[in-house]
Amino acid sequence: MLAGRARPPVAVPEIAPVLLFRGIHATSPLSKGERSKLRRFASAINLDAGAGQGFTCLFTNDPHVQALNRTFLDHDEPTDVLSFPSDSKHGILGELAVSVDRAAEQAAEFGHSLVEELQILMLHGVLHLLGYDHERDRGQMAREEETLRLRYGLPNTLIGRAGERSRASRTVRPAVKSRRRAR
Repeated sequence: MLAGRARPPVAVPEIAPVLLFRGIHATSPLSKGERSKLRRFASAINLDAGAGQGFTCLFTNDPHVQALNRTFLDHDEPTDVLSFPSDSKHGILGELAVSVDRAAEQAAEFGHSLVEELQILMLHGVLHLLGYDHERDRGQMAREEETLRLRYGLPNTLIGRAGERSRASRTVRPAVKSRRRAR
């Protein structure tokens, strides 16, 4: 290398996300086309939000997610998504476990497809892998989740749904209280 010349930037190769499908065939089967759509979404969100660092996402059933939740978080119940951030600063972001059973229930409840719900859960989990924490970050994760939701044309996300429920409950409560006072 000649003195005084800057080195050209080195392109860091993308670490492709890895998607695993285990134990979901009987409960909520996913077609090859649906799996392919999830892989394309994982690649897009990996580049968009994760700077190409890569992550692993396990799509599984409620009993498996419950076992992981019990083992690692001491919560003996199934949940929709678990995030396990990596300790490495230069490797993959971490790992996700998504309950397809829970996603199917939530998709039916909110009136969209199973694949859309799985994408919502993957997006939410990846943001946690990146260090966002909706319980402590004063809305930063909610704003990022909303930006990415709109970019990908997804239905309302987990944080957005929670906000709607909270606003609805605040709206209903004063009316109930005022009726009680009137009696």
